[in-house]
Order: sequence, then C-alpha cells, then structure tokens
Amino acid sequence: MKRMRAGILAAGLALVAGCSGLQPVKNDAPSTYALEAQFQPRPAAANAPVLLVTRPRAHPGFDSPRMAYVRKPHELEYFSRNRWVDAPEKMLAPLLVQSFEASGAFGAVSQAAGGVAAQLRLDSEIVRLQQEFTVTPSRVRFTLRAQLVDVAGRRILATREFDVTENAASDDPYGGVVAANRAVQRTLCEAAAYFAAQAAGFKP
Repeated sequence: MKRMRAGILAAGLALVAGCSGLQPVKNDAPSTYALEAQFQPRPAAANAPVLLVTRPRAHPGFDSPRMAYVRKPHELEYFSRNRWVDAPEKMLAPLLVQSFEASGAFGAVSQAAGGVAAQLRLDSEIVRLQQEFTVTPSRVRFTLRAQLVDVAGRRILATREFDVTENAASDDPYGGVVAANRAVQRTLCEAAAYFAAQAAGFKP
C-alpha cells in the first residue's frame, strides 16, 4: 500500500511538473512605445532657404525614456512597466525634419550640418511631455519651445512656445501614448506652419 501511495504521489508530481512546463513564460520586460506622426507633403517653393534642424533638447525630468505622469501639481512620477523606446527628444528629431519638409516652405531640410549650406536653423527643446491625472479624463500635455535663427546673420528671427493638450481615451499608459502621438503631430504641424510663415521672403 505504501509503495502504491508513493507511486501515485510521484506520478502526480511528475504530472504537475509536466503541466508547469506548458504554462506561458512570464515576461518581465516593460512595454515600450514610440512617438510617430504623418504629414501631407507640399512641393518645395522655388529658391526657398535651406533649413538645418538641430537635435532637440529636453528639460530635466523629460530627457530619458521614462514615461512621466502627474497626479498632483509639481510632482513628476514615472510608470514602472511602460517606457518610451528612446528619449523623447531623440524620437522628435526626425519628426521635426519631416514636418518642415512637408510644409514646402524650405528648399531642403536637414538634421545634419555636414555638407549642407543652411541659411536658417531651427533650435528646439521639449519643456514637458506628461500624462496628467489631475483631470478626468486624463490628458497628455506636450510643450515645445522653438526658435528660428538666421545662420549667417546670427540673429533670432522668431521664437514661440507651443503648448498642446490631448485627452486620453483611457486612463492608463497606452491611452497616454495615443494622446501623446496626437499632441506631437498637432504641435509639429503648428510649428511648421508658424515658422514657414516667418521664413517667407527671407533674404540671406
């Protein structure tokens, strides 16, 4: 009898061990998200100036892949299981180039200075990119400060701060990501239109 019980117990343990091998492996890696945008291109204007877009900077607290949120004023927190795939300013750089190219106001738009004789330069910095749970529904706030510079004349032609909010469809990190992408696209469209108007008629 004892041998039978021992055999049954061993068989049971083997069955449990075998079934445990069929269980899905727990994935401890955080979810990662990208900033993306699409723009409708316009033909480049004849004899339009060449624009150099420098890499954006970011204020402290928004200069890493951590996704920021606030539940009360002045206190930044970060999601532990959700991150940007890269620092926001790095993801923003090519989107800035695409948005200004699509405006059609510049003969060429480049992100690198090498080999490009640019007449104008765009400098920018991310002031904030955060999901705000201080309101219902939560919302994402994206603030970008940018300035257009005459390279040869070393003078600032225009400066503006763009502050855009978008409501999140759900009060969770993914809802914030979707809202962040909408906010970024709106901001870049506004920035491209504004600085295109400032560059109109520019004479080096």
